[in-house]
Amino acid sequence: MKIYISGYGKMGRMVESIVLSRGIGYAGWSEAVTETDPALADECVCIDFTTPAAFRANYRFLAENFKAVVVGTTGWADIRDEVVAYFEKCGTPMIWASNFSVGVNVFFAVTDHISKLLGRMGGYSPYMVEMHHCHKLDAPSGTAKTLVDIVDANMGTDTDIQSVRCGEIPGIHTVGFEGLNDRITLTHEAFSREGFAAGAVEAALMTEGLSGVHEFKELLMK
Repeated sequence: MKIYISGYGKMGRMVESIVLSRGIGYAGWSEAVTETDPALADECVCIDFTTPAAFRANYRFLAENFKAVVVGTTGWADIRDEVVAYFEKCGTPMIWASNFSVGVNVFFAVTDHISKLLGRMGGYSPYMVEMHHCHKLDAPSGTAKTLVDIVDANMGTDTDIQSVRCGEIPGIHTVGFEGLNDRITLTHEAFSREGFAAGAVEAALMTEGLSGVHEFKELLMK
């Protein structure tokens, strides 16, 4: 297996560092993935950490040319059905996630369990606060949207998300459940971006022998 990186920002460079340190086959990177030689792409799993606009412009090329694709870019949920259908039409495996951190995906599972219990019991109102560095282009974060989707599906609510963009915060997500007599809070705090990059590399390895389109948390929890 060879890994190719689309997008060479902070996340792309961190993915590169992990790939090289683990001795995984590495084919390079591009800021303009549509200029990649199709013969090279056919041998590679592409890890995409670009921008919402870039992914929207590039996803057809990714699906048509790469062996498999791992999408860490967020901000394209409104065209998800279209993207999934195109990858399936091309027969190209894809793994996507709003967050590739293993810890965050455990956090998704814990939030799912607790919100189901509270949804059955009643009497609690959920809220969501997320904090990220000032360079993050989307707000709210994809992770926050995933958490709220989980909570709202289990509790029949329409939870508002409060977003903070400040400094160099890697990522803090807090889900709260406010009751008449108490409050439950669940928080995940990332110390660096390395956990996101490491999870994306693990996802790339998972594409070996995989077919179809999958969300990372579903594969991780099997």
